[in-house]
Amino acid sequence: MEPRSGTGSVQDAPAALPVPELLARGRALCTPPLRAAVARLAAPMDTVAAYHFGWIDRDGTPVAGDGGKAVRPALALLSAEAVGAPAQVGVPGGVSVELVHNFSLLHDDLMDGDETRRHRATAWTVFGPAQAILVGDGLAALGTEVLLDAAVTGIASAADAARAVRLITTTTRQLIDGQAKDLSFEHRDVVTVEECLDMEAGKTGALLAAASAIGAVLAGADDRVSDALQRYGMHVGLAFQAVDDLLGIWGATEVTGKPHWGDLRQRKKSLPVAAALAEGGAASRRLAAELADPSGRGEEGEDQLAARAALIEQAGGRAWTQQEARRQHRTALAALDEVPMTDEVRQRFVALAEFVVVRER
Repeated sequence: MEPRSGTGSVQDAPAALPVPELLARGRALCTPPLRAAVARLAAPMDTVAAYHFGWIDRDGTPVAGDGGKAVRPALALLSAEAVGAPAQVGVPGGVSVELVHNFSLLHDDLMDGDETRRHRATAWTVFGPAQAILVGDGLAALGTEVLLDAAVTGIASAADAARAVRLITTTTRQLIDGQAKDLSFEHRDVVTVEECLDMEAGKTGALLAAASAIGAVLAGADDRVSDALQRYGMHVGLAFQAVDDLLGIWGATEVTGKPHWGDLRQRKKSLPVAAALAEGGAASRRLAAELADPSGRGEEGEDQLAARAALIEQAGGRAWTQQEARRQHRTALAALDEVPMTDEVRQRFVALAEFVVVRER
């Protein structure tokens, strides 16, 4: 299979880069067009979006914000290289997935009532819920627009740009489906592990799957290659979410930038909780009784939340989730075997998967 555009080939891909350099490259190539896309939003939405991305403070003063780790743009660039195209072919895809990702963050912060993200006040607490909703909607629309622009600028053919648009719009629907299921779980006493994994496949896995394939799609990759890269990204996403679920209970605020015990305060049925409830032992039964008790919802103190975390750990929820993260990581790497690519590019995919799974917890 030959890529539609670019002069690279699977024989002359560049040497492997360490993860920090991969992420820095993703930011360097994707941030300028990302800023240009955000600038299309009408005022004051452009200002709210710039604050959310970490480019300005609440008064509009430019700051050296990090805007996140840029894992998804890095994957989009790599997916173009996986099929022999230059990394630049994946830039519209990297920008698109970053726009859709931040659409989801703006809405999630509001729905979850989170007041901090990346160690600063969330956009809805600064500019109000209405602006956060509108800006999120605008970013989602821009995610499609920048892919259509790829055909206009000649980065991709019209057919390949259309395939990329279908990928990102389907992904956005899956992401929304996952978030809807997550919200519904908060009103149920018990959620199975299978239901939790299905929800997380939509909420987190789908967008990482799209990021891992969208550059290849823009470069003209066939469905077989695209599907394999999406499977890699899906399982990386599930590994990522498993670790995130651990951090949501046991992560330190200074590491995560999120409130301590945040998931427990909201009674989220994350993987550690679902696994603990499925265990069936004494700690599991005590946990189920606590979660079914409507009294004190939203008013639990630190000691109560710490005791609940201990029950989850005693019932095996923490250990099971750690093992699941490793299993999803292995499954992701196995999907790479279906894509012919240079060792250098493969090593980059492997390194990013490792980076996603091995985090502070």
